[in-house]
Amino acid sequence: MSASLTDAALAAHLAAVAGRLLLEVRASGIFSGKSLGLAGDQTANQFLVHALREARPDDGLLSEEMKCDGTRLLHERVWIVDPVDGTREYGEARADWAVHVGLAVGGNPVVGAVALPGAEGGLVLRSDQPRLLPLAPDRLRMVVSRTRPAREAVEIAARIGAELVPMGSAGAKAMAIILGQADIYLHSGGQYEWDSMAPVAVALAHGLHCSRIDGSPLRYNQPDVALPDLLICRREDAGMILEQIRDLPPA
Repeated sequence: MSASLTDAALAAHLAAVAGRLLLEVRASGIFSGKSLGLAGDQTANQFLVHALREARPDDGLLSEEMKCDGTRLLHERVWIVDPVDGTREYGEARADWAVHVGLAVGGNPVVGAVALPGAEGGLVLRSDQPRLLPLAPDRLRMVVSRTRPAREAVEIAARIGAELVPMGSAGAKAMAIILGQADIYLHSGGQYEWDSMAPVAVALAHGLHCSRIDGSPLRYNQPDVALPDLLICRREDAGMILEQIRDLPPA
């Protein structure tokens, strides 16, 4: 079956299955607190790693929950996954956590699927099935971390009069723009490739602007997997936001 699936269909299928597994782990009632997050991470990671190696044996693979041996750097095509993005939210039975499955080709985020298993009915947003974006509201909304909102995001929101919307995982924040729950995701507090690769692929497919906060492109499958900042927003707002970032005084 997997050999007949397109890369995008495979990403969406695996993200959805991993999401259902995570819900089953949580519903078992065996785990709680940190042990629930650990069990969920390990279960979803094991499934995704084995499934991708079976379905796409010639591709590279990078996962948050798997030690990287460097062989991915020898590949043009590399799958980048985050088995549970927003472990805290997953453990708290919130809706704002996600499963990321994406494919970078030549460092570019070309295929992505983001599952939101905690959303009503479960959702998988994918790069090959873009939705019509909702109209922008009169007052822009900026998603920020529930626990550690970035200084730049808070200051720029104040400058442009945007409403702050606290939310959990990076994937949930990025998908909130597509779902009409927010308009800007500006992050500068430190991330890794698996935090943003699949969400960025999905966002780009929906016509959104995606870049570093200095306006440079987001590149993946790099030797250093740290990718500390990003901006996802409507294209018509990107120039204004990037200008506001450049005008911020040093921390």
